[in-house]
Amino acid sequence: MTASAWSARDLPDLSGRTAIVTGASSGIGAETARALAQAGAHVVLAVRDPGKGERVAAGIDGATEVLPLDLADLGSVRAFAQGWARPVDLLINNAGIMAVPQGRTVDGFELHIGTNHLGHFALTTLLMPHLRGRVVTVSSLAAARGTVDLDDLNWERRRYRPWQAYCQSKLANLLFTQELQLRLGDEGGSVTALSAHPGFAATPLQRRTSSRIQNRLLAPFTRLFAQSAAQGALPTLFAATQDLPGGGYVGPDGGTRMRRSPALTPPPPAARDAGLARALWDVSARLVLDQNRSGANLS
Repeated sequence: MTASAWSARDLPDLSGRTAIVTGASSGIGAETARALAQAGAHVVLAVRDPGKGERVAAGIDGATEVLPLDLADLGSVRAFAQGWARPVDLLINNAGIMAVPQGRTVDGFELHIGTNHLGHFALTTLLMPHLRGRVVTVSSLAAARGTVDLDDLNWERRRYRPWQAYCQSKLANLLFTQELQLRLGDEGGSVTALSAHPGFAATPLQRRTSSRIQNRLLAPFTRLFAQSAAQGALPTLFAATQDLPGGGYVGPDGGTRMRRSPALTPPPPAARDAGLARALWDVSARLVLDQNRSGANLS
């Protein structure tokens, strides 16, 4: 399915819908929240820094609220889910980090896999009793360069490489989406899982990698070639609102070509590995869900 010159102006009326957008205090997340609110949705900005979230929300024309959520802390994820009691029409798993120095989450996971994948895995499964629409998980073109090492998911034995850790987490996002859609089946009812990638968009991620030199080198390249964060949000918005099959992957039409309308795009071959997706789900469940059994049973 291809859209011609599709933009946020083409969003349907979302009045009466509730959307949760993680990482909505900057970049693509903020633009996603803005567009959904302007289309009529009540948008929850789920952010690590509520102060930054409030500043973004103040500039959005529409109904918003800000709630604290730190995906690098399963205690924070559980508190968010346990405090939630409303239906969720759209869950946008957008928050992420990119090529940061080696570190650990509160629960001891490597930062990329812990934040980009495991935090969203826990959030989605714990919120499942409330979901009634779309789950959209934001991946990256970098997923095509990723490999998932199930025996060393948290980089405890391998030499740490920040870009490889990032690519692994983005491939994990795609595998999670495929397996989530499979496990939803009849149990999911009207819930469908999709994924999206923004293409190359100018966001704060390019200024927060593990290398200052790399950050400086990326800056002029980003200014010359990257699309805006608002353009980068279009695939997420398209995946969240258009008539698409479960498990679909949306990016700028033409794949690596930027500033194109969003459309369904083939995922990288590794993301189609059903056995790997199933095994990653099982490992993820052991790592995070054993600590809290209040989520839906999708095993």
